[in-house]
Amino acid sequence: MKTIINQPALLVLDVQKGFDDPHWGKRNNNQAEENILKLLTEWRKRGWEIIYSQHLSLLPNSPLNYQNKLGIEFKEIVKPLPHEVVFQKNVNSAFIGTKLGNYLKEKQVKTVVITGLSTQHCVSTTTRMSGNLGYDTYLVEDAIAAYEITDHNGTYHSPEDVQKSEVAALHKEFATIVKTQEVLTQLQQLNSQSQ
Repeated sequence: MKTIINQPALLVLDVQKGFDDPHWGKRNNNQAEENILKLLTEWRKRGWEIIYSQHLSLLPNSPLNYQNKLGIEFKEIVKPLPHEVVFQKNVNSAFIGTKLGNYLKEKQVKTVVITGLSTQHCVSTTTRMSGNLGYDTYLVEDAIAAYEITDHNGTYHSPEDVQKSEVAALHKEFATIVKTQEVLTQLQQLNSQSQ
């Protein structure tokens, strides 16, 4: 794993109650939210940048439709604190139609650590764009989750297979793939080196 240096920002993408709706079908990695909380706890302890995105879908049947008050709420386990930044969006990328890019420049953030829901939607799209925009991008594979899909040929893909193929496509090309514990261990090592 590459060394994470200069105070990375933690991105928490769309961890909203609407993703618990049966509409999405089966998902993998039920520990994603707990792992995001572990990272949030570490970032909060250090006073580092934490940035949330909140999806307000314009699609009428989406559980994340902007008029669905319950669906667009953040899940309690990873709810933002009052001072933490939230960018609202209507499309998959957290960089499009928001001031996220400007905010990262203003704060001189060069490294981002990405978590959230769902792997094949906002996580993948935001990770690709982050890499293309030149950010040193880390994707935490056990702090994201995918949903089952049936493709245009009627072929079923399990959430586990969706997760594997999405992460494989992002690996090296757009991001460094890491696990929660790797990130936490590396940050603890940075602590001991600086003491």
